[in-house]
Amino acid sequence: MKINGNISHFKKKIVIIEDNETVSQGYALLINSTNRYVVDATYRNCENALKNLKNIRPDIILMDLELRGMNGIEGIRMIKERYPHIEVLIVTMYDDSQFVYDSLCAGASGYLTKSTDYMELVLALDQLVSGGAPLSSKVARMVVESFQRNPLSPLSKRETEVLSLLSRGYSYSSIAERLFIAKETVKTHLKNIYQKLQVNTKAEAVTLALEERYI
Repeated sequence: MKINGNISHFKKKIVIIEDNETVSQGYALLINSTNRYVVDATYRNCENALKNLKNIRPDIILMDLELRGMNGIEGIRMIKERYPHIEVLIVTMYDDSQFVYDSLCAGASGYLTKSTDYMELVLALDQLVSGGAPLSSKVARMVVESFQRNPLSPLSKRETEVLSLLSRGYSYSSIAERLFIAKETVKTHLKNIYQKLQVNTKAEAVTLALEERYI
C-alpha cells in the first residue's frame, strides 16, 4: 500500500513488510514523525513488495519473518539478490538463535525483537544508516555466545542446531518445522549425534554438549 507520493529527497525511504496492519501502521506513524525517514509503502507479504521495489527504490526495508506465503528468510535472500544496496532490518517476535543466524546469513543488516521500544527502533535506523548492525540486546548476547562455542566440536552445523533446539525442549516435529527438514531427518541427525558423542540418550547428549560448549 502506497503511503507517501511526494518524498523529500533528504529523507531515507523505507518500505515495511508486516502482515499485522496495526503494527505496520504504528511503525509508519513513528517513522514519519521523524525528519530523517519516510515510509513510502507498506506490504503484508514479500511477493507484493518484490513486485514494486524496482519502482520505489527504498533505502531500507523493515520486515517481519512470519509472513503469509513466502517466509521472511527467503524474502531477505530474494531482496538482497535483486537489490543488494537495500538494507534489511528484521523486526520480529522470534529471538531464536536459528532465526537470527539464518536472517543474518541471508543478508539482513540488523535484527530486533518486537519487544523493542519504538524509540529504539528509530535509533536502530540511525545506526543502520551510519553503517552499523543494530541488534536487540538479547540477540547481541546470543551472537556473542555463538562465538564462544568450542571450535573443536565434532558436531556439524545442522547437528548443533538440532541438539540446541532439543536442549530447549522442542519436539522432533517442532525442530523439523523450524529447520525446514523432515521429522525423519531430525531423527537421523540425532542418531549421528549419539554416535559422535558416544552417548545413548537425549539427556546424556544435551548434558555433554553443554559441558563441552558444543551448543
